[in-house]
Amino acid sequence: MRVGYDDADVLSGVSLTVRPGEITCILGANGAGKSTLIRAILALTPPRSGRVLHDGEAITGWPTHRIVSRGIACIPEGRRVFPKMTVRENLLIGAYADAGANAETRLAGVFDTFPRLKERLDQLAGTMSGGEQAMLSIGRGLMAAPRLLIIDEPSLGLSPLFVKENFSVIRRINESGVTILLVEQNVKQTLAIAYHGYVLSQGKVVAAGDADALRDNAEVRAAYFGKN
Repeated sequence: MRVGYDDADVLSGVSLTVRPGEITCILGANGAGKSTLIRAILALTPPRSGRVLHDGEAITGWPTHRIVSRGIACIPEGRRVFPKMTVRENLLIGAYADAGANAETRLAGVFDTFPRLKERLDQLAGTMSGGEQAMLSIGRGLMAAPRLLIIDEPSLGLSPLFVKENFSVIRRINESGVTILLVEQNVKQTLAIAYHGYVLSQGKVVAAGDADALRDNAEVRAAYFGKN
């Protein structure tokens, strides 16, 4: 797949597979093309060449809302909650694409994962801590009842304690049957929960394999992971 902006390509010849029921990770430094890859999957930046397949069907060129309705949800980098809306309102937005959704049942599922959100239903999202907003962002994604959940940089800007908690939650979500594409720079935490992964550098896949192979690859560690 080739994806870019204006006259410049950001991704060139990128090919990857997210296996059902697993956590697949995308690793790479800032500027590697990770966010552009997510935008391509969601049709926010359509590929210049290549296809995006979901369950064997090409979804390239579909409008983003149709992709979301198919069961693909994204938790964006930086959380991006609606600060002047309450916790409840932020969560309900997550189910907007499914008119037949039982919102109360889905809310109960989110509260099982994040009891703290139930205590703050009427609180404005913008007044919450960064860790609480991270919970809210993940909860909003779960309200879509996704089959594939794309999570972009969940550790960004969080304390080590909240980072550990977030990765534990991601593992539990996967164990509940949700396929996850995890895009991260936190190599150690990511490879501890991922099944399989890819390393992006300058818009190309430079390494791929199961998590153990990537963790033990001395060249990859030295080139891309530093001391993580």
